Amino acid sequence: MLGFGLQCMKKLRYIISDPEICHGKPVFKGTRVLVSDVLDLLAAGKDVEEILQEYPQLNEKMVREALEYAAMLVKREHVIEVSA
Repeated sequence: MLGFGLQCMKKLRYIISDPEICHGKPVFKGTRVLVSDVLDLLAAGKDVEEILQEYPQLNEKMVREALEYAAMLVKREHVIEVSA
């Protein structure tokens, strides 16, 4: 794990970064769905149900974690799992 603070290390359960998947951009575990794509949809006004219809491999907790991740980035308190 990379990042700041032990408290944040426990927060991200669904978001990882792997250099072999999508060039290391943050994705949801077990998928190739970019966290940034979900954040873009939220910013465009899509609700969670609409996103889940578009990406059935995700669940509501994953979408909510994308928002938490964005907030952590703004505060510079992000931690994501990096696959070796």
